[in-house]
Amino acid sequence: MEDELEDKILYQTFFKSHMKLLSKFAVGIGPLNSSVGYVWKVMRVYLLKPEVLIAGLLIFVFVLYLQASEVWSRGIIGKISSSFGFSNRAGSRSGKLALLSSAAEKHSWEDKRGTSAVYAVQGRRPRMEDRFVIDENINETGISLFAIFDGHGGEYAADFAKSVLVTNLNKKLTQSSNVATGKESFKTAKEDDCTDSKDVKKSDEDPKAEINERHKLKTDSPGSSLSQRRQSFRKAKTEDGMDKSGNAGSNNNGNNNAAQQLETDLLSKYMGNQSPARQITKENLLNGGKSGQQQQNTKPKTYEAKCYVQNGSINYGKIITDEVLAADYDLVEMAKKVSNFAGTTALIAVLHHTKLIVANVGDSRGVMCDHKGNAIPLSFDHKPQQVREQKRIADAGGFISFKGVWRVAGILATSRAMGDYPLKEKNLVIAEPDVLSFDLIDHRPMFVILATDGLWDTFTNEEAVAYIRERLDEPHFGAKSITLQSYNRGSVDNITVLVIVFRNGRYEIGSSK
Repeated sequence: MEDELEDKILYQTFFKSHMKLLSKFAVGIGPLNSSVGYVWKVMRVYLLKPEVLIAGLLIFVFVLYLQASEVWSRGIIGKISSSFGFSNRAGSRSGKLALLSSAAEKHSWEDKRGTSAVYAVQGRRPRMEDRFVIDENINETGISLFAIFDGHGGEYAADFAKSVLVTNLNKKLTQSSNVATGKESFKTAKEDDCTDSKDVKKSDEDPKAEINERHKLKTDSPGSSLSQRRQSFRKAKTEDGMDKSGNAGSNNNGNNNAAQQLETDLLSKYMGNQSPARQITKENLLNGGKSGQQQQNTKPKTYEAKCYVQNGSINYGKIITDEVLAADYDLVEMAKKVSNFAGTTALIAVLHHTKLIVANVGDSRGVMCDHKGNAIPLSFDHKPQQVREQKRIADAGGFISFKGVWRVAGILATSRAMGDYPLKEKNLVIAEPDVLSFDLIDHRPMFVILATDGLWDTFTNEEAVAYIRERLDEPHFGAKSITLQSYNRGSVDNITVLVIVFRNGRYEIGSSK
Protein backbone atom coordinates (compact mmCIF):
# COMPACT_ATOMS: atom_id res chain seq x y z
CA MET A 1 0.00 0.00 0.00
CA GLU A 2 2.81 2.38 0.83
CA ASP A 3 4.44 1.69 -2.54
CA GLU A 4 1.22 2.40 -4.42
CA LEU A 5 0.70 5.63 -2.51
CA GLU A 6 4.25 6.71 -3.26
CA ASP A 7 3.77 6.05 -6.99
CA LYS A 8 0.60 8.16 -7.08
CA ILE A 9 2.41 11.03 -5.40
CA LEU A 10 5.24 10.89 -7.94
CA TYR A 11 2.77 10.74 -10.80
CA GLN A 12 0.82 13.74 -9.52
CA THR A 13 3.99 15.72 -8.80
CA PHE A 14 6.21 15.14 -11.79
CA PHE A 15 4.36 13.63 -14.75
CA LYS A 16 1.29 15.92 -14.80
CA SER A 17 3.39 19.00 -14.14
CA HIS A 18 5.71 18.12 -16.99
CA MET A 19 2.80 17.51 -19.35
CA LYS A 20 1.39 20.94 -18.51
CA LEU A 21 4.74 22.53 -19.24
CA LEU A 22 5.05 20.71 -22.59
CA SER A 23 1.53 21.68 -23.64
CA LYS A 24 2.21 25.31 -22.79
CA PHE A 25 5.40 25.17 -24.83
CA ALA A 26 3.58 23.68 -27.82
CA VAL A 27 0.73 26.17 -27.74
CA GLY A 28 3.11 29.04 -27.14
CA ILE A 29 1.44 30.61 -24.08
CA GLY A 30 2.40 31.24 -20.49
CA PRO A 31 6.04 31.39 -19.52
CA LEU A 32 7.15 29.58 -22.75
CA ASN A 33 5.64 32.15 -25.08
CA SER A 34 8.95 32.38 -26.95
CA SER A 35 9.69 32.91 -30.61
CA VAL A 36 9.85 29.16 -31.15
CA GLY A 37 6.41 28.72 -29.66
CA TYR A 38 5.02 31.51 -31.80
CA VAL A 39 6.42 29.95 -34.97
CA TRP A 40 4.90 26.62 -34.06
CA LYS A 41 1.53 28.26 -33.46
CA VAL A 42 1.66 29.96 -36.87
CA MET A 43 2.52 26.67 -38.55
CA ARG A 44 -0.40 24.96 -36.87
CA VAL A 45 -2.85 27.69 -37.83
CA TYR A 46 -1.74 28.36 -41.40
CA LEU A 47 0.65 25.77 -42.80
CA LEU A 48 -0.90 22.54 -41.58
CA LYS A 49 -4.26 23.11 -43.21
CA PRO A 50 -5.25 20.33 -45.65
CA GLU A 51 -5.44 22.62 -48.64
CA VAL A 52 -1.96 23.99 -47.95
CA LEU A 53 -0.50 20.51 -47.61
CA ILE A 54 -2.13 19.38 -50.88
CA ALA A 55 -0.84 22.45 -52.74
CA GLY A 56 2.66 21.86 -51.41
CA LEU A 57 2.55 18.25 -52.52
CA LEU A 58 1.48 19.25 -56.02
CA ILE A 59 4.30 21.78 -56.26
CA PHE A 60 6.79 19.15 -55.14
CA VAL A 61 5.58 16.70 -57.79
CA PHE A 62 5.75 19.39 -60.48
CA VAL A 63 9.34 20.25 -59.58
CA LEU A 64 10.25 16.57 -59.82
CA TYR A 65 8.68 16.47 -63.29
CA LEU A 66 10.69 19.49 -64.39
CA GLN A 67 13.87 17.85 -63.23
CA ALA A 68 13.02 14.58 -64.97
CA SER A 69 12.19 16.28 -68.27
CA GLU A 70 15.45 18.26 -68.33
CA VAL A 71 13.61 21.58 -68.13
CA TRP A 72 15.13 22.26 -64.68
CA SER A 73 18.69 22.23 -65.96
CA ARG A 74 17.97 24.77 -68.74
CA GLY A 75 15.60 27.11 -66.92
CA ILE A 76 15.81 29.79 -64.26
CA ILE A 77 15.65 27.18 -61.50
CA GLY A 78 18.72 25.53 -62.97
CA LYS A 79 20.64 28.80 -62.88
CA ILE A 80 19.66 29.39 -59.28
CA SER A 81 20.47 25.86 -58.19
CA SER A 82 23.80 25.92 -60.02
CA SER A 83 24.81 29.01 -58.08
CA PHE A 84 24.43 26.96 -54.89
CA GLY A 85 26.20 23.96 -56.36
CA PHE A 86 23.13 21.71 -56.59
CA SER A 87 23.01 21.17 -60.35
CA ASN A 88 25.09 19.46 -63.03
CA ARG A 89 25.98 16.57 -60.81
CA ALA A 90 27.04 13.76 -63.09
CA GLY A 91 25.89 11.08 -60.71
CA SER A 92 22.34 12.43 -60.36
CA ARG A 93 21.78 13.12 -64.06
CA SER A 94 23.54 10.26 -65.82
CA GLY A 95 20.84 7.78 -64.86
CA LYS A 96 18.05 10.03 -66.17
CA LEU A 97 19.88 10.73 -69.44
CA ALA A 98 20.55 7.03 -69.87
CA LEU A 99 16.84 6.26 -69.49
CA LEU A 100 15.87 8.93 -72.01
CA SER A 101 18.55 7.81 -74.48
CA SER A 102 17.53 4.18 -74.23
CA ALA A 103 13.93 5.16 -74.95
CA ALA A 104 15.02 7.05 -78.08
CA GLU A 105 17.25 4.20 -79.29
CA LYS A 106 14.33 1.77 -79.38
CA HIS A 107 13.23 3.33 -82.67
CA SER A 108 16.47 4.36 -84.34
CA TRP A 109 18.24 3.93 -87.68
CA GLU A 110 21.94 4.27 -88.48
CA ASP A 111 24.51 3.85 -91.21
CA LYS A 112 28.27 4.28 -91.23
CA ARG A 113 30.68 4.46 -94.14
CA GLY A 114 34.33 5.28 -94.54
CA THR A 115 34.16 9.01 -93.86
CA SER A 116 30.49 9.58 -93.06
CA ALA A 117 27.84 8.38 -90.63
CA VAL A 118 24.18 9.04 -89.95
CA TYR A 119 21.94 8.42 -86.97
CA ALA A 120 18.16 8.92 -86.82
CA VAL A 121 15.52 8.50 -84.13
CA GLN A 122 11.76 8.57 -84.31
CA GLY A 123 11.73 10.55 -81.07
CA ARG A 124 8.40 11.68 -79.67
CA ARG A 125 6.52 11.47 -82.97
CA PRO A 126 4.08 8.59 -83.62
CA ARG A 127 5.77 7.79 -86.96
CA MET A 128 9.22 8.08 -88.49
CA GLU A 129 8.97 10.36 -91.52
CA ASP A 130 12.68 11.18 -91.98
CA ARG A 131 14.74 9.45 -94.67
CA PHE A 132 18.47 9.62 -95.41
CA VAL A 133 20.86 8.59 -98.19
CA ILE A 134 24.63 8.01 -98.20
CA ASP A 135 26.20 7.17 -101.57
CA GLU A 136 29.97 7.49 -101.36
CA ASN A 137 31.84 7.26 -104.67
CA ILE A 138 28.87 6.59 -106.95
CA ASN A 139 29.77 3.88 -109.49
CA GLU A 140 33.48 4.62 -108.98
CA THR A 141 33.08 8.11 -110.42
CA GLY A 142 34.55 9.86 -107.39
CA ILE A 143 31.23 11.67 -106.90
CA SER A 144 29.46 11.25 -103.57
CA LEU A 145 25.85 12.10 -102.81
CA PHE A 146 24.29 12.68 -99.41
CA ALA A 147 20.63 13.52 -98.79
CA ILE A 148 18.21 14.17 -95.92
CA PHE A 149 14.44 14.13 -96.44
CA ASP A 150 12.06 15.31 -93.71
CA GLY A 151 8.54 14.17 -94.52
CA HIS A 152 5.32 15.66 -93.18
CA GLY A 153 1.79 14.36 -93.44
CA GLY A 154 3.10 10.82 -93.84
CA GLU A 155 6.06 8.92 -95.30
CA TYR A 156 4.83 8.83 -98.89
CA ALA A 157 6.69 11.88 -100.21
CA ALA A 158 9.94 11.12 -98.34
CA ASP A 159 9.94 7.54 -99.62
CA PHE A 160 9.30 8.77 -103.16
CA ALA A 161 12.17 11.24 -102.96
CA LYS A 162 14.55 8.63 -101.57
CA SER A 163 13.73 6.06 -104.22
CA VAL A 164 12.88 8.01 -107.38
CA LEU A 165 14.79 11.29 -107.02
CA VAL A 166 17.99 9.73 -105.69
CA THR A 167 17.94 7.04 -108.38
CA ASN A 168 17.57 9.67 -111.12
CA LEU A 169 20.32 11.79 -109.61
CA ASN A 170 22.74 8.87 -109.40
CA LYS A 171 22.06 7.98 -113.01
CA LYS A 172 22.48 11.54 -114.28
CA LEU A 173 25.61 12.17 -112.18
CA THR A 174 27.20 8.96 -113.47
CA GLN A 175 26.42 9.80 -117.09
CA SER A 176 27.71 13.37 -116.71
CA SER A 177 30.92 12.10 -115.14
CA ASN A 178 31.45 9.67 -118.01
CA VAL A 179 30.89 12.49 -120.51
CA ALA A 180 33.25 14.85 -118.70
CA THR A 181 36.04 12.24 -118.44
CA GLY A 182 35.63 10.96 -121.99
CA LYS A 183 34.51 7.49 -120.95
CA GLU A 184 31.32 7.93 -122.96
CA SER A 185 31.30 9.19 -126.52
CA PHE A 186 28.87 11.97 -127.33
CA LYS A 187 28.16 14.66 -129.82
CA THR A 188 28.65 18.26 -128.85
CA ALA A 189 25.56 19.66 -127.18
CA LYS A 190 23.49 21.90 -129.41
CA GLU A 191 20.90 24.47 -128.48
CA ASP A 192 18.25 22.25 -130.05
CA ASP A 193 19.20 19.45 -127.66
CA CYS A 194 19.55 21.72 -124.65
CA THR A 195 16.76 24.27 -124.88
CA ASP A 196 17.86 25.92 -121.69
CA SER A 197 21.37 26.27 -123.06
CA LYS A 198 21.92 29.68 -121.44
CA ASP A 199 21.38 28.24 -117.99
CA VAL A 200 23.23 25.01 -118.75
CA LYS A 201 26.36 26.85 -119.83
CA LYS A 202 26.47 28.75 -116.57
CA SER A 203 29.05 27.41 -114.18
CA ASP A 204 27.92 26.70 -110.65
CA GLU A 205 30.93 28.62 -109.39
CA ASP A 206 28.56 31.49 -108.60
CA PRO A 207 25.33 29.83 -107.49
CA LYS A 208 24.01 32.94 -105.74
CA ALA A 209 23.83 34.79 -109.06
CA GLU A 210 21.94 31.86 -110.56
CA ILE A 211 19.50 31.84 -107.64
CA ASN A 212 18.94 35.59 -107.83
CA GLU A 213 18.29 35.47 -111.56
CA ARG A 214 15.78 32.64 -111.26
CA HIS A 215 14.04 34.51 -108.44
CA LYS A 216 13.98 37.70 -110.49
CA LEU A 217 12.39 35.90 -113.41
CA LYS A 218 9.73 34.49 -111.12
CA THR A 219 8.80 37.69 -109.32
CA ASP A 220 9.36 40.40 -111.95
CA SER A 221 8.00 38.80 -115.11
CA PRO A 222 5.28 41.01 -116.65
CA GLY A 223 2.03 39.75 -118.08
CA SER A 224 -1.68 39.57 -117.62
CA SER A 225 -1.37 36.77 -115.04
CA LEU A 226 0.15 39.15 -112.50
CA SER A 227 -2.71 41.65 -112.82
CA GLN A 228 -5.18 38.80 -112.51
CA ARG A 229 -3.45 37.62 -109.34
CA ARG A 230 -3.96 41.02 -107.80
CA GLN A 231 -7.70 40.45 -108.13
CA SER A 232 -7.36 37.19 -106.22
CA PHE A 233 -6.43 36.72 -102.58
CA ARG A 234 -3.33 38.88 -102.68
CA LYS A 235 -2.63 40.94 -99.56
CA ALA A 236 -1.76 44.60 -100.05
CA LYS A 237 1.51 45.99 -98.71
CA THR A 238 2.87 42.58 -97.80
CA GLU A 239 6.40 43.92 -97.50
CA ASP A 240 5.36 46.35 -94.78
CA GLY A 241 4.96 43.59 -92.21
CA MET A 242 2.35 41.50 -90.44
CA ASP A 243 -0.91 42.80 -89.08
CA LYS A 244 -2.32 42.07 -85.65
CA SER A 245 -4.67 39.38 -86.93
CA GLY A 246 -1.70 37.26 -87.98
CA ASN A 247 -2.31 37.53 -91.72
CA ALA A 248 0.34 38.96 -94.04
CA GLY A 249 -0.58 42.54 -94.82
CA SER A 250 -4.37 42.21 -95.04
CA ASN A 251 -6.10 45.55 -94.88
CA ASN A 252 -9.78 44.93 -95.54
CA ASN A 253 -12.57 42.54 -94.74
CA GLY A 254 -12.83 41.37 -98.34
CA ASN A 255 -9.26 40.15 -98.34
CA ASN A 256 -9.74 38.57 -94.92
CA ASN A 257 -12.82 36.72 -96.12
CA ALA A 258 -10.99 35.56 -99.24
CA ALA A 259 -8.08 34.35 -97.13
CA GLN A 260 -10.42 32.48 -94.81
CA GLN A 261 -12.17 30.92 -97.80
CA LEU A 262 -8.83 29.83 -99.29
CA GLU A 263 -7.72 28.32 -96.00
CA THR A 264 -11.06 26.54 -95.56
CA ASP A 265 -10.92 25.11 -99.05
CA LEU A 266 -7.33 23.93 -98.65
CA LEU A 267 -8.01 22.38 -95.25
CA SER A 268 -11.10 20.70 -96.67
CA LYS A 269 -8.96 19.27 -99.43
CA TYR A 270 -6.35 18.04 -96.96
CA MET A 271 -9.04 16.43 -94.79
CA GLY A 272 -10.58 14.76 -97.83
CA ASN A 273 -14.14 15.87 -97.06
CA GLN A 274 -14.70 18.65 -99.57
CA SER A 275 -18.09 19.02 -101.17
CA PRO A 276 -18.58 20.09 -104.82
CA ALA A 277 -19.14 23.65 -103.59
CA ARG A 278 -15.93 23.52 -101.58
CA GLN A 279 -13.66 21.84 -104.11
CA ILE A 280 -10.50 23.66 -105.13
CA THR A 281 -11.20 24.41 -108.75
CA LYS A 282 -9.68 26.64 -111.35
CA GLU A 283 -12.37 29.24 -110.64
CA ASN A 284 -12.31 29.49 -106.82
CA LEU A 285 -8.61 28.88 -106.16
CA LEU A 286 -6.73 30.27 -109.14
CA ASN A 287 -9.16 33.09 -109.86
CA GLY A 288 -7.61 33.63 -113.25
CA GLY A 289 -3.99 33.08 -112.22
CA LYS A 290 -3.19 30.65 -115.01
CA SER A 291 0.59 30.66 -114.86
CA GLY A 292 0.79 28.50 -111.76
CA GLN A 293 -1.66 25.93 -113.16
CA GLN A 294 0.09 25.90 -116.51
CA GLN A 295 3.44 25.24 -114.90
CA GLN A 296 1.97 22.40 -112.85
CA ASN A 297 0.44 20.81 -115.99
CA THR A 298 3.72 20.92 -117.87
CA LYS A 299 6.44 18.62 -116.62
CA PRO A 300 9.77 20.41 -116.07
CA LYS A 301 12.25 19.25 -118.66
CA THR A 302 15.42 17.34 -117.93
CA TYR A 303 18.22 17.02 -120.45
CA GLU A 304 20.80 14.55 -121.59
CA ALA A 305 24.00 14.36 -119.60
CA LYS A 306 25.99 16.21 -122.29
CA CYS A 307 23.86 19.31 -121.70
CA TYR A 308 25.24 19.65 -118.17
CA VAL A 309 28.91 19.45 -119.19
CA GLN A 310 30.79 22.50 -120.40
CA ASN A 311 34.55 22.40 -121.04
CA GLY A 312 34.88 19.30 -118.90
CA SER A 313 33.08 20.92 -115.95
CA ILE A 314 29.79 19.50 -114.69
CA ASN A 315 27.03 21.88 -113.66
CA TYR A 316 25.89 19.95 -110.59
CA GLY A 317 23.55 22.69 -109.44
CA LYS A 318 21.59 22.56 -112.69
CA ILE A 319 21.39 18.75 -112.56
CA ILE A 320 20.00 18.77 -109.02
CA THR A 321 17.53 21.57 -109.76
CA ASP A 322 16.14 19.91 -112.89
CA GLU A 323 15.86 16.49 -111.26
CA VAL A 324 14.18 17.86 -108.13
CA LEU A 325 11.56 19.76 -110.14
CA ALA A 326 10.91 16.77 -112.40
CA ALA A 327 10.60 14.39 -109.44
CA ASP A 328 8.28 16.83 -107.67
CA TYR A 329 6.01 16.96 -110.71
CA ASP A 330 5.82 13.15 -110.81
CA LEU A 331 5.22 13.05 -107.05
CA VAL A 332 2.35 15.54 -107.25
CA GLU A 333 0.74 13.69 -110.16
CA MET A 334 0.93 10.37 -108.33
CA ALA A 335 -0.27 11.92 -105.07
CA LYS A 336 -3.36 13.27 -106.82
CA LYS A 337 -4.29 9.80 -108.03
CA VAL A 338 -4.07 8.26 -104.56
CA SER A 339 -5.26 11.37 -102.66
CA ASN A 340 -2.08 11.54 -100.62
CA PHE A 341 -1.22 15.02 -99.28
CA ALA A 342 2.22 14.26 -97.85
CA GLY A 343 5.23 16.45 -98.51
CA THR A 344 8.91 16.45 -97.73
CA THR A 345 11.89 18.75 -97.47
CA ALA A 346 15.04 17.89 -99.40
CA LEU A 347 18.64 18.66 -98.45
CA ILE A 348 21.08 17.26 -101.01
CA ALA A 349 24.87 17.52 -100.98
CA VAL A 350 27.14 16.46 -103.86
CA LEU A 351 30.87 16.16 -103.22
CA HIS A 352 33.39 15.85 -106.06
CA HIS A 353 37.09 16.52 -105.71
CA THR A 354 37.26 19.75 -103.71
CA LYS A 355 33.86 21.05 -104.71
CA LEU A 356 30.79 20.80 -102.47
CA ILE A 357 27.37 21.62 -103.89
CA VAL A 358 24.38 21.86 -101.53
CA ALA A 359 20.77 22.13 -102.69
CA ASN A 360 17.99 22.87 -100.21
CA VAL A 361 14.20 22.69 -100.37
CA GLY A 362 12.53 23.43 -97.03
CA ASP A 363 13.86 23.78 -93.51
CA SER A 364 16.39 20.99 -93.13
CA ARG A 365 19.83 22.53 -92.77
CA GLY A 366 23.50 22.00 -93.55
CA VAL A 367 26.44 23.48 -91.62
CA MET A 368 30.19 23.23 -92.23
CA CYS A 369 32.96 23.51 -89.64
CA ASP A 370 36.05 25.12 -91.15
CA HIS A 371 39.62 24.61 -89.97
CA LYS A 372 39.22 27.36 -87.35
CA GLY A 373 36.10 25.81 -85.86
CA ASN A 374 33.74 28.40 -87.33
CA ALA A 375 30.19 27.39 -88.29
CA ILE A 376 29.51 28.17 -91.96
CA PRO A 377 25.90 27.77 -93.16
CA LEU A 378 25.51 25.53 -96.19
CA SER A 379 21.81 26.30 -96.61
CA PHE A 380 19.11 28.67 -95.42
CA ASP A 381 15.69 27.61 -94.19
CA HIS A 382 12.67 28.36 -96.34
CA LYS A 383 10.24 29.96 -93.91
CA PRO A 384 6.99 31.69 -94.95
CA GLN A 385 7.79 34.87 -93.01
CA GLN A 386 10.98 35.56 -94.98
CA VAL A 387 10.58 38.65 -97.16
CA ARG A 388 11.41 36.83 -100.39
CA GLU A 389 9.11 33.90 -99.66
CA GLN A 390 6.37 36.14 -98.32
CA LYS A 391 6.37 38.23 -101.50
CA ARG A 392 6.35 35.16 -103.72
CA ILE A 393 3.37 33.67 -101.85
CA ALA A 394 1.47 36.96 -102.02
CA ASP A 395 2.17 37.32 -105.75
CA ALA A 396 0.76 33.81 -106.25
CA GLY A 397 -2.48 34.89 -104.57
CA GLY A 398 -1.83 33.34 -101.17
CA PHE A 399 -1.17 34.53 -97.65
CA ILE A 400 0.60 33.46 -94.48
CA SER A 401 -0.83 33.41 -90.98
CA PHE A 402 0.55 32.80 -87.50
CA LYS A 403 -0.66 29.62 -85.79
CA GLY A 404 2.06 28.80 -83.31
CA VAL A 405 4.49 29.41 -86.20
CA TRP A 406 4.04 31.22 -89.51
CA ARG A 407 2.28 28.97 -92.02
CA VAL A 408 1.46 29.15 -95.72
CA ALA A 409 -2.33 29.58 -95.99
CA GLY A 410 -2.47 28.70 -92.30
CA ILE A 411 -1.36 25.12 -93.09
CA LEU A 412 2.31 24.47 -93.87
CA ALA A 413 5.23 25.81 -91.80
CA THR A 414 7.73 25.67 -94.65
CA SER A 415 7.36 27.64 -97.87
CA ARG A 416 9.13 25.13 -100.11
CA ALA A 417 8.71 21.38 -100.25
CA MET A 418 8.27 18.43 -102.55
CA GLY A 419 4.71 17.13 -102.66
CA ASP A 420 1.92 18.96 -100.79
CA TYR A 421 -0.11 19.04 -103.98
CA PRO A 422 -3.10 21.11 -102.68
CA LEU A 423 -0.67 23.97 -102.10
CA LYS A 424 1.11 23.31 -105.40
CA GLU A 425 -1.98 23.95 -107.49
CA LYS A 426 -1.33 27.67 -107.25
CA ASN A 427 2.39 27.62 -106.52
CA LEU A 428 1.85 28.73 -102.94
CA VAL A 429 4.50 26.15 -102.12
CA ILE A 430 7.22 25.38 -104.66
CA ALA A 431 9.96 22.77 -104.93
CA GLU A 432 12.67 24.87 -106.58
CA PRO A 433 15.88 24.44 -104.56
CA ASP A 434 18.41 27.06 -103.59
CA VAL A 435 21.86 25.85 -104.64
CA LEU A 436 25.16 26.93 -103.09
CA SER A 437 28.65 25.84 -104.14
CA PHE A 438 31.77 25.77 -101.95
CA ASP A 439 35.46 25.28 -102.64
CA LEU A 440 36.78 23.08 -99.85
CA ILE A 441 40.36 24.24 -100.40
CA ASP A 442 39.33 27.74 -99.35
CA HIS A 443 37.53 26.63 -96.19
CA ARG A 444 39.60 23.55 -95.28
CA PRO A 445 36.67 22.06 -93.37
CA MET A 446 36.90 19.47 -90.61
CA PHE A 447 33.38 18.15 -91.11
CA VAL A 448 29.91 18.87 -92.48
CA ILE A 449 26.57 18.40 -90.71
CA LEU A 450 23.32 17.72 -92.58
CA ALA A 451 20.26 17.43 -90.34
CA THR A 452 16.49 17.75 -90.22
CA ASP A 453 14.85 20.52 -88.22
CA GLY A 454 14.38 18.16 -85.26
CA LEU A 455 18.03 18.89 -84.41
CA TRP A 456 17.89 22.62 -85.12
CA ASP A 457 14.93 23.03 -82.76
CA THR A 458 17.35 22.42 -79.88
CA PHE A 459 20.79 23.35 -81.30
CA THR A 460 22.10 26.47 -82.99
CA ASN A 461 24.63 26.12 -85.81
CA GLU A 462 27.46 27.09 -83.49
CA GLU A 463 26.37 24.74 -80.72
CA ALA A 464 26.09 21.81 -83.11
CA VAL A 465 29.56 22.44 -84.58
CA ALA A 466 31.14 22.71 -81.13
CA TYR A 467 29.37 19.54 -79.96
CA ILE A 468 30.42 17.43 -82.97
CA ARG A 469 33.96 18.80 -82.93
CA GLU A 470 34.56 17.27 -79.49
CA ARG A 471 33.22 13.86 -80.57
CA LEU A 472 34.77 13.15 -83.97
CA ASP A 473 36.62 10.16 -82.52
CA GLU A 474 33.34 8.37 -81.73
CA PRO A 475 32.11 5.50 -83.96
CA HIS A 476 29.42 7.70 -85.56
CA PHE A 477 31.61 10.83 -85.64
CA GLY A 478 29.32 12.38 -83.05
CA ALA A 479 26.12 11.94 -85.09
CA LYS A 480 24.61 9.51 -82.60
CA SER A 481 25.61 11.58 -79.57
CA ILE A 482 24.14 14.84 -80.84
CA THR A 483 20.93 13.12 -81.99
CA LEU A 484 20.33 11.61 -78.56
CA GLN A 485 21.32 14.87 -76.87
CA SER A 486 18.76 16.73 -78.99
CA TYR A 487 16.13 14.22 -77.87
CA ASN A 488 17.20 14.67 -74.24
CA ARG A 489 16.88 18.44 -74.64
CA GLY A 490 13.23 17.99 -75.48
CA SER A 491 12.98 17.90 -79.29
CA VAL A 492 9.51 16.65 -80.20
CA ASP A 493 10.27 15.96 -83.88
CA ASN A 494 11.96 13.13 -85.76
CA ILE A 495 15.72 13.74 -85.62
CA THR A 496 18.22 12.75 -88.32
CA VAL A 497 21.87 13.86 -88.32
CA LEU A 498 24.44 13.04 -91.01
CA VAL A 499 28.10 13.91 -90.47
CA ILE A 500 30.78 13.92 -93.20
CA VAL A 501 34.36 14.04 -91.91
CA PHE A 502 37.46 15.28 -93.73
CA ARG A 503 40.81 14.09 -92.41
CA ASN A 504 44.35 15.15 -93.25
CA GLY A 505 43.16 17.67 -95.81
CA ARG A 506 41.70 14.99 -98.09
CA TYR A 507 38.30 15.82 -99.55
CA GLU A 508 37.91 13.14 -102.22
CA ILE A 509 35.84 10.56 -100.42
CA GLY A 510 36.23 7.96 -103.14
CA SER A 511 40.03 8.10 -102.98
CA SER A 512 40.23 8.04 -99.18
CA LYS A 513 39.01 4.48 -98.79
